[in-house]
Amino acid sequence: MPGLFPDQSTPILRIESGRRTLEMFRWRIPSPKQYGEHPVTTVRNVKSLPWRHWLKPEYRCLVPVSSFSEYADTKPKKTPTWFALDDNRPLFAFGGIWRPWTGARGTKTENPDREEVEHQLFSFLTCDANGIVGPVHPKAMPVLLTTPEEWRTWLEAPTEIALELQRPLPDAMMKVVATGARRDPAE
Repeated sequence: MPGLFPDQSTPILRIESGRRTLEMFRWRIPSPKQYGEHPVTTVRNVKSLPWRHWLKPEYRCLVPVSSFSEYADTKPKKTPTWFALDDNRPLFAFGGIWRPWTGARGTKTENPDREEVEHQLFSFLTCDANGIVGPVHPKAMPVLLTTPEEWRTWLEAPTEIALELQRPLPDAMMKVVATGARRDPAE
């Protein structure tokens, strides 16, 4: 897929019945009911009580990607900046969480009558920005998992061990690979 955007169906990898499975889930989990269930694309404060339940291994997922973008605050309009592990765009994953949710979601074309149905939704975790992402998006960056060992830890380890992966990727392990295009031009 050349680009993934909020509220679109996106492939995620999760464990179901002891087996890894790749499925299409919709990106953005509703915030907790007490906060109005507004959809959120990312989760950062994993100590917040409403998110703790979804951090159990059975609700963790990997979001496979080969690059991601953040928007530089340029004038007159923001500029997409694309990040990857290197120019060849090898596969890595965002550490994510998923959950079922019943409600009206999707575009008017997908769901013209705004019917409430069960959806499978996900968001991914963020952490402090590293020195590569920070100049473009100083607040945060996705949690990037780059090895099979990290993928296995995120999917299977006890929560306190898995959350040790919520850290910025070292600067030397990634780079800016493109700017200006809404979709990664190499994809």
